[in-house]
Amino acid sequence: MKQSLVRPIILLSLTFLVVLGYLLSSKITYQIGFPLDDAWIHQTYARNLVEYHTWEYLPGRPSAGSTSPSWSFLLSAGYLVNGICYAWTYFLGGVCLFLLGWVGEIYFRKKNREFRGNIPWVGIFLVGEWHLAWSSLSGMETILMALVILFFFLRIGEEKPSWWCAGFLAGAAVWVRPDGITLLGPALFVLLLMEGSWRERLIRGSKAFSGFIVFFIPYLIFNYSLSGSWWPNTFYAKPAEYAVMQQIPFLERYFSILELPMIGAGILLLPGLFFSFWQACRDRNWPIVATVIWWAGYSALFAVRLPLTYQHGRYLIPAMPIYFVISLIGVSKILKKVQTEKPIQRVVSRVWLLTTGCIWLTFCIIGAMTYAQDVAIIETEMVTTARWVAAHTEPNAVIAVHDIGAFGYFSQRDLVDLAGLISPDVIPFIRDEKKLATYLDEKQVDYFVTFPKWYPDLVKRARLVYKTNGVFSSEAGGENMAVYRWQSP
Repeated sequence: MKQSLVRPIILLSLTFLVVLGYLLSSKITYQIGFPLDDAWIHQTYARNLVEYHTWEYLPGRPSAGSTSPSWSFLLSAGYLVNGICYAWTYFLGGVCLFLLGWVGEIYFRKKNREFRGNIPWVGIFLVGEWHLAWSSLSGMETILMALVILFFFLRIGEEKPSWWCAGFLAGAAVWVRPDGITLLGPALFVLLLMEGSWRERLIRGSKAFSGFIVFFIPYLIFNYSLSGSWWPNTFYAKPAEYAVMQQIPFLERYFSILELPMIGAGILLLPGLFFSFWQACRDRNWPIVATVIWWAGYSALFAVRLPLTYQHGRYLIPAMPIYFVISLIGVSKILKKVQTEKPIQRVVSRVWLLTTGCIWLTFCIIGAMTYAQDVAIIETEMVTTARWVAAHTEPNAVIAVHDIGAFGYFSQRDLVDLAGLISPDVIPFIRDEKKLATYLDEKQVDYFVTFPKWYPDLVKRARLVYKTNGVFSSEAGGENMAVYRWQSP
């Protein structure tokens, strides 16, 4: 076998095993599904795109409720053939996970040229890292975003970067998630600090900006044509819904986000991050400096705007490979340095590596179990309730619901979205139950679906007609989803 094929074959084989292991864990625990209700939002847009040839969540009502148009579009291919939407979604996630490992391995070796060996240790770490494996099978755009980000930093870190390509990648990233626009920051940073005259810098910047607007301008037009806003509805809805979290001190929010990639083997990589950054500053390796600053800034942006750490830090997962790869570069250099010094240092370094590997493997197993539990909760609460609504409510009933994913896909009912994704007019009063009650009256809502503790005042205005009694949510400390008949005054 050619040596050039060894590393991709190893990574491809491991990716297959990881995907298979996670899906088997899900099947054994309850059944195959997705661990997030939002995954069904993408599936609904994808299905409707194929069936109706329009970008709409509810038939006849175009909307900008998808955070990632590119991901929804990719998923739509799974609806060209009946019955393969699950398989196609898992396949796309698995491909992105494999490519993420491969790009991470290339990045590591380009920045650490003295490293030898055919075993793709960095790629293996990424493919099996539990946050990334979980996200690859979540049905969400997260793993694609992580791949685009890592590839972007690989390209701007080359000896002779293609600034056209860098701009294209930054623009394409916005179609995956709006926060992809932050990639302009490190591109500008590297452009300004690279060697060359100001004229050369201006030419490079013009190329990057031109590549960026090729994708960015159509993205703005796309959103505006659907909703009258330049950004998707989620850009406004999520910060409004969780505005109360702004009351937490900023540093507390920030450090709670920074620690997310360290839940698992990542905690032992932290010295490598500091070493890489220190060495890059000393050597004026501006691409590495820009990469670390971007990771810290990206985390700070979420600490300011959307400081959410739930669901295993799903909003921060796209930035995690940056932390892992840069840290592993530093760890590799630290270990190489201590190998030539005192015996005790060599012993400590080997214990460090062994401990990191054991924690990585342990969390890979824990991650599969967690994934299975998350899928079971969504299936027994959101999906089960949506199917009940489809079977037991009037075809013309209007349903108010907070989590619209499974309901949009399974219920086939007219929906009022209390989270504001397809009903953006609720965003100004998204947490005001008194105004929400008036809004539901105005919309002539027939049923109200929620977890009772989410809207305690609204529940008092309604009559319970169904409750799931699912065991997985209660075992995880949650409650059961319920359907209420809305009582108009």
